[in-house]
Parts: sequence; C-alpha cells; structure tokens
Amino acid sequence: MSAKNTHMNQLPELSNEEDVDVKTILFNYMRHWKVIAACTFLGILLAYVASKMMTPIYKVNGSVLVGEESQDLGADFLEAGSLFQPKNNIENEIGILSSYALTEQVVEELKLNVSFFEEGMIKKQPKYGNVPFDINVDWGTAQLVGGMLKLEVTSPTSYQLSIDDDGFYSYNPHDPYYKMELEEELKGLEGKHQFGDNIKGKYFDFTIENQAAQPGDKVYFKFSDTHSQVLKYQKAIDIAPTNKLASILQVSMETPIRKLGQDFINKLMRVYLERELSEKNKATANTIKFIDEQLNGITDSLTYFENRLQEYRSKNHVFNLSEEGVMIFERLQDYEKQKSEIELKLDYYHTLEDYLNGEGGNGLVAPSIIGNADPLLNSLVVKLSELQTERLRLKSTYSSSTPALEQIDNQIATTRQSVLENTKSAIRNTQSALSEISNRIYQVEQEINKLPETERNLLGIQRKFSINENIYLYLLQKRAESQIVLASNTPKNSILDTARAAEKPVAPKTMINLVLGAFFGLFFPVGILFVRNFLNNKLEDPKELEEQVSAPLIGMIGRDTSQKDRELTVLKKPKSTISENFRSLRADMAFLSPGSQKLTILFTSSISGEGKTFCAINLASVYAMMGKKTILVGLDLRKPKIAEEFGMINDRGVSSCLSVGMPWREAVKPSGYENLDVLLSGPIPPNPAELLAQDYFRELVDDIKTEYDMVILDCAPVGLVSETKELFSLADINIFVFRQNYSPKTNIQILKGLIEKGGVKKMYSLFNDVHFDVGSYGYTYGYSYGYGKNGYGYHDNEEKETNWLGKLVGKK
Repeated sequence: MSAKNTHMNQLPELSNEEDVDVKTILFNYMRHWKVIAACTFLGILLAYVASKMMTPIYKVNGSVLVGEESQDLGADFLEAGSLFQPKNNIENEIGILSSYALTEQVVEELKLNVSFFEEGMIKKQPKYGNVPFDINVDWGTAQLVGGMLKLEVTSPTSYQLSIDDDGFYSYNPHDPYYKMELEEELKGLEGKHQFGDNIKGKYFDFTIENQAAQPGDKVYFKFSDTHSQVLKYQKAIDIAPTNKLASILQVSMETPIRKLGQDFINKLMRVYLERELSEKNKATANTIKFIDEQLNGITDSLTYFENRLQEYRSKNHVFNLSEEGVMIFERLQDYEKQKSEIELKLDYYHTLEDYLNGEGGNGLVAPSIIGNADPLLNSLVVKLSELQTERLRLKSTYSSSTPALEQIDNQIATTRQSVLENTKSAIRNTQSALSEISNRIYQVEQEINKLPETERNLLGIQRKFSINENIYLYLLQKRAESQIVLASNTPKNSILDTARAAEKPVAPKTMINLVLGAFFGLFFPVGILFVRNFLNNKLEDPKELEEQVSAPLIGMIGRDTSQKDRELTVLKKPKSTISENFRSLRADMAFLSPGSQKLTILFTSSISGEGKTFCAINLASVYAMMGKKTILVGLDLRKPKIAEEFGMINDRGVSSCLSVGMPWREAVKPSGYENLDVLLSGPIPPNPAELLAQDYFRELVDDIKTEYDMVILDCAPVGLVSETKELFSLADINIFVFRQNYSPKTNIQILKGLIEKGGVKKMYSLFNDVHFDVGSYGYTYGYSYGYGKNGYGYHDNEEKETNWLGKLVGKK
C-alpha cells in the first residue's frame, strides 16, 4: 500500500461504506447548490405568481332532507314479505338529483347554454348576472356553437355584432352528438343590428333584447349546445349524504362565480321537488280524469231523463205517486243505487284488468275512489303506481341493464301479477253481487206492474232520472275529494338549506402550490443531474478508480480555471491551488520511494487530452523548484506538446538521437528555469515504435539517469499506441493519468489490464482536472487534498467559473 494511502488510513473512518456512498452522492449534488437554490426559489416564485393569477374557485353547498312516506297496512304486509325495499333509498335519490333530465331542465331554465364574458387582464373572464342583454335562441334549429361573438352597443336601439373567436361549428338539435364544421361564410351575422330583430341564417337563429344597456357597453358571448352543458354541469355537481346514518343529501359544486353556483343548486333542488310532486300527483290526476269521463256520460243521461220527467208530468197532469207507489219507488231507488255503485266498481275492475293486460292507456286509478274497501287491493294498486313512478325516475339516470332497474322491474312484475289476481277475484265477487241485486230489482219491478199505467210510467221515468242523479252526485263527491287530495299533496322530500357559497375560495390552494413549486424547483435540477449522471459515461468519482483497479490513487490535481499560463502553472503561479496539489504529489513520491535520491517517473494515459503532459511538466517543475536537477523527456513522438508549452522549436530531440545518432546532451534544451532541462521528442519520425524499441534508447535513458536527480518521462497514451507498454520497465514509478468528466469509464479496464495481464509494477493512478467544491467526494478526499479554493487564504485568488450551465451539468 502506498504511503499516501497509509496516511489516509490514519484518519477517522466513516461508519460503513453505505454512509460514504450516500454522503458522496449528496456532496455531488451539493456542488451545484447555488443552481438548485435558484431553481427552488424560481419554482416558489412562479407558483406564487400563478396562484395570484388563477381565477378563484368557490364551493357552493345546499342540502335536501329525504323524507319517508307513511306506510299503510298493505305496504307493511308487502315489505314484511320482502317484496320491496324501504322507500328511503338514498342512492336512488342521489341518482335522480344528478340525472341528465333534471340537469337539462336547470340548464334550459337558467339559459346556461348562452355564456357571457368580459375583458380580463390576460384572458376573458366569465360573467353571470347583471348582463344588460337577453338573448333568446331557437334551439330547435341548427345553431352556432364553440366560437365567440362580440356585442357592442352603438345606441339605445342598435348594436354592432362581430366575430371575436372564429372557432364555430354547427350544432344539430336532432343529433346532439353530431357537430359539423362550417364550410361557408356566416352571412348576415356580423354588422349592425337593431335590438329585437331576429338574426337568422343557415347556421343561426337568435334575438337580442336590450334590458338596460347603454351606448358603449361591450360584452362577449358564446353559444354552447345544451347536451354539452348538461354533461359539464353533471360532472361539476357533487351529491353525497352528510353521513351514513342521516337522510340528508349535500348538494355542492365548485365554480368561479358564486352566484351561478347558488342559482344552479337552488334551481336543481326546486326542480327535483317539483318533479317528485308531479310524479306523486299522477295517480290522483288519473282518478280525476276517470271521474270526468264518467261524468260526461252521466250528464247527458241525467238531462235527458229530467226533460222526459217534466214533459210526462205536464202532459198527463200527474205530479205525485200514490202512497203505495212511493213505498215501491223508495225500495227500488235504494236497489238501483246499490246496483249503480256495483256497476261502477265492475267498470273500474274491467278497466284495471285491461290496463294490467296492456290494453288500457289511461293509467292506474286507486280503487278507493269507487268505494272499494279491500285494503290489500288498494295498497297493491298504490304500490304498483309508486313503483312505476320510481322506475321512470330511475330510467332517466340509469341504463336498463343496471341492477337498480332490474330489481325494480322484478318488483313491478310481482306486484302486477298480485294486482291482476286480486282484480279477477274482485270481478267475480262483484258480478255475483250484481246478479243478486238485479234479482231484487226484478222482484220490485213485478210489484210495479200492479200499479196503474200512468203511475207506472211516471215511476219508470222518475226511477231512471233518480239513478243517474245519484250516480252524478256520487261522482261529483269523489271528484271533489280527489281535488282536495291533489291540492294537499306535498313532496316527501324538502329543501333543508338553500345554496350558500363559502367566503374563502377552495382553489387555488396557495400553500400547496408553493410547496409544489418548491418541490419541482428543487427536483428539476436534481433530476437533470441524475439523468446526466445516469447517462454520463465519463469518469467523475475517484472511488470508481479505487474500486475497480489495484493501482492506488496517488493523488488528485484540481481544475485550473484561469485562462493563461495553464500548462506552466507551477512555474508561473507558484502559490496557486494547482501548485500546492503538485507539491502534495511530490511529497507522496517520497513516501513511495523512501530513501531514494533519484527517481524516474513515467506519465501516460488512456487517450489524448487527459493531461499527462500537463502533469509531467508541473511535477518536473516542483522538483526543480526544490533544487533537484530535473529533466523532462518527451517520449510522445507522434503528438508532441512540450515544445509548444515552453515556446520552443521542436527541431531536435529524442527522435534525432535515435534516428541520426545525435548525442542526447546536444539535444537537451534549457527550459529557462533553474534546475529544469527539457529533452523534446524531436521531429515526428515515420517509425516511432521501432525507434523506442532500440537497445540504444535504453542506454540513452540509463545515461540520462546518471546525470539527473529526477527524470520525468512524458509518454504517448497507452490506449492509443503500443510503444508505451515497453517503457514501463524504465521507470521507478508509473503514473496513469485520468481526467475528471473526460476519461471514459471503460478506459479503467486499460489500466486494469496493464496490471493484471501486462504485469506492470509500481503503477499508480492520478486524477486530473478535479473540480474541488465544498465537501467534494466526502471527508477523506476533502482532508487529503484540502488545499482547494476554500483554503484559509494561503493561495493566490484564481478566476472562478461563471457559466451557470456549466455549474448545472458539471462542465465548463
């Protein structure tokens, strides 16, 4: 193990490797803390500005109390038999309140298919209420939807109409799903119009009335088809019970216009109750209709027999019956009244039977209206009517295949069969009663035949008049009772709270937006860094070197951010950070070769551009500054750079010695600095590998070693040329240079192969162009190479990197 590593091992170690890895990752991100902080601040700022610019959204709430209807004997019996579910079905009421039919009625009554807008700071803002115009649209014809129109009042009686947003398409009222793009000009739409005039064309038909507009008033409006608006508000409405045990439904919606939300919810709740009452009154209305049909027939008969009675009395001068005739008439009148009531019942039962068999179309009439005392049949008919009404309500919300409708269809079928069986039984019983009363009437009629002819005829006419009169009065009584029921009906449900809007908006949520802004602002640069690190195939972390190869990492050379004298940093800027890095490297050499007064150090790399020449020049410089007689030998015969850095002419050098036999002492050039000589590579030869393979070259190097304390060999990249592999045996220490964010990670395998397969000894790695930041690469490297930019003011100030993009991605 190197002395350097021995020195490092004397430091306090971290608890485990995972801690080191986590801290290394964190420190890697912390190198870019300024950019991360700036992006986080920018994210918060943008979130704040966006929150202030967003349209506030308010929540509007109303509530409905779902009541329970009273149960009669028949209903209790049916529910006890598990034929029906309880009436208080909260889920059904939610479905009805959110149904398409109710929402459509609200949209049409509030005219929500015409939307108004006014100018805003950035975009047009929706406007509701206090609009001094009334626009009536004929939705039975094709209409323009989608685009926006601008209306500007020019006088109390006229206005100018123009297209503001040409995004129109034609709405077909007969097919709400079909919308056709316009392919021709909208003639007759734009221009000056009079209030009250019908603006009509192929794709539009509407009228604008002036309610209180003044010249100069301006408003924007657009038409939306009812179907789209219904779907929009269905989605906006939220209906839910306040809790599981309560029968209270909360109706709410979120809207930027509080008044719109209040009007919509209030109207929805009122329409809901009106619809319920209308459905509830259907049975009573059918009863009144049935009675009216019966009254129409009775009235004509009553009038006819009344006229005949008066005419007979006048013609025959008979006004009163005898005492015997009166007694017979009273008995007959009583029987006839009973017969009329029985016939009315029988007529009802036949009507009910026809309805149940699908042959009647007048709807159900409650049996109680004709005096039926059978509570079971009465409750069955009422229940059937309620189930049919409930089915109509559910059908407007659910499809026919839903479990709710399937369940109620089964209940209707069962109840219909029960009603039909009871009706047939009632018909048989009523026919028997009718036969019995007819026999009694026949017996009385035999007694009438014994009366005088004049009295007998008068009795017959009076009898028929009395029958029709009794039926007429009976029906009038039942009609009055039905009208009282109709007037007294109320919805079982009621509005508990009318709609109210919250004072504070529910959106935008400024604090949440700020947190999200900070989150995205923080993780945007972090994400970029993560992706960059994930996709980066360049060597960045020195730990990768230590983990993959056995060659110890001898040191790290910092990044020189100055723009001049970059290669001769030690000679030109001896107090710089880079100079101190090379002094540290020089000290490590002493640990690697204790007691050695002379050293030969070879520099190579995997590819060109990794800084091996830079490192060779500056390490030679620190040895020369220490008083060591040093020579820098350029062995990169293919791409020499040393002459350029020292401002020399590469007219003689190693190639001259090997190819033309020039003595090496004649080829050596003074560097211009004390204790430092340079043996350049010389003119580029055609066969550099063969020249360096000569025995004479090894003799030349041995000769140089005898005259110099330090011999620094700058060789060609071993990953590109073959001759360098033959030179490792000439050096006491071989240094393989890697450059941060430049050297491919795969090139580590070149060094690994040299050690494991090539058998190269005394091979060390050097990490060049390292960007030292606060806490870079953990405590170990921060301590060992701690002469970075934050070193206690010992070093000369250097130019700092100012490219923010470079800060973000880790490059200049």
